[in-house]
Amino acid sequence: MSRAALVIMAAGIGSRFGGGIKQLAPVGPNGEIIMDYSIYDAIRAGFDKVVFVIRKDLEKEFRETIGDRIARQIDVSYVYQEISGIPEIYKAKFPERTRPWGTGQAILCCRDVVDSPFLVINADDYYGRNSYREAYSYLTSVPDTGKIQICMVSFVLKNTLSDNGGVTRGVCRVDESGMLTDITETRNIEKSGDRAVIREGAAEKILDPDSPVSMNMWGLTPAFFDILGSGFETFLKETSEEDLKAEYLLPTIIGELLNKGKVSVKVLRSEDQWFGVTYKEDREAVTNAVRELIQKGMYPPELYT
Repeated sequence: MSRAALVIMAAGIGSRFGGGIKQLAPVGPNGEIIMDYSIYDAIRAGFDKVVFVIRKDLEKEFRETIGDRIARQIDVSYVYQEISGIPEIYKAKFPERTRPWGTGQAILCCRDVVDSPFLVINADDYYGRNSYREAYSYLTSVPDTGKIQICMVSFVLKNTLSDNGGVTRGVCRVDESGMLTDITETRNIEKSGDRAVIREGAAEKILDPDSPVSMNMWGLTPAFFDILGSGFETFLKETSEEDLKAEYLLPTIIGELLNKGKVSVKVLRSEDQWFGVTYKEDREAVTNAVRELIQKGMYPPELYT
């Protein structure tokens, strides 16, 4: 069987979740968390390794909550995303930085433990089993076109909004052959009835609710690490020391590479229902959604017995 790894980004601070660790919030009947269902789907799709990107200070709780359990099902590695995980020459430039550097840095942390095509996901998002099947199929048959090949599983914007506040989404444009032509990291998208809007004071910008969006489900190859590494150094060099919230974000990185013609991105459209925990109020809805999936026979009442 062809090899492919699953990289789970779980180093987020979770400030919108009321200061708790939202990635570790139970949503299943036996204390399962969203990652349990993601990993279960990935294993069934064919993935043979899981890499957790976490903060070092969360390691003990993380292992106790999920890591040790998953290690009995599949090969597991840990990498640590830290504020200090930058080249030495830039450390003195950002003495007041209090948060990691975004999803681009998270993936770069995996450089020494991933040597096969890999799928990147958020820890607190549920993507659905067909998303993993589609991604695995692509990653294990990546075409050789002379460019770095990437895939992205897209979701419908209206199906990814929260009832409890604004969200950030990578809004995409896709051509007739299913290739990504542009992606724009868009913040504070709110649900307003059947609409998706961005409010700026009294002004209101309406987005197409059927737009394809990125939920950070990217299929990459090890060749991408070199691009990430050089790009991160440029990012650190160009970022002002006063900008304490600047982030090296995967959708922005890929969008810039796409505009320069350096990558090709195949968009795999998912028909699965996405759900996730952005705000603490989202947890009840996610718990209800998981219960319904179990009742429909999508998952057993106990994932690992």
